[in-house]
Amino acid sequence: MIRLYKTPRLLKAILPDYTWHREAQDEKLYLTFDDGPIPEVTPWVLEQLAKYKAKATFFCVGDNLVKHPEIAKQALAEGHVLANHTYNHLKGWQTNQETYLQNVQRCQQALNELGETRSGKSLFRPPYGRITSRQAAALRGKYELIMWDMLTNDYDASLSPETCLMKALKYTKSGSIIVFHDSLKAQRNMQYALPRFLEHFTAQGYTFETL
Repeated sequence: MIRLYKTPRLLKAILPDYTWHREAQDEKLYLTFDDGPIPEVTPWVLEQLAKYKAKATFFCVGDNLVKHPEIAKQALAEGHVLANHTYNHLKGWQTNQETYLQNVQRCQQALNELGETRSGKSLFRPPYGRITSRQAAALRGKYELIMWDMLTNDYDASLSPETCLMKALKYTKSGSIIVFHDSLKAQRNMQYALPRFLEHFTAQGYTFETL
């Protein structure tokens, strides 16, 4: 199996209207977590982030926000950002335009009800990174479409925790947008890699910021 950890430069060049990384004048990294919040994993993530005074952006599934608002409110209270990952974790390539846009709006409503406010455009990441050009065009006026330049692949059960960490350390650079998952599927690899990742880059003088 071929796994992509570092987003190819060619892909970034072909799709420049998506945000793949942030330009950083100093040593900053942008941790993101997809698919939560859930009680089995997200509070542990928040605990690890607090140990290193790290801030992160959580791309939340709207249904999880409605089920676990107390966790979402904790993340907000601790200075993290909550962002849109559709209400039902939809694959854009397999979902018609109207259904997809309604699902995004439903998630945004859940975020708004929790008190997530942001000046300028809201943040949206398509589940699986799969979105059609028409869907993207319809969302772009209201949302900044966030992708990544370092994917940990923590959700891959065939990947060892040690390899997950090694690749994350190897391919992360200043300005990187890094994807972890606060999900049951990713729990084993993420819980091994995240604290070691935070320790490594904190020791090198990096800070972790929200998008």
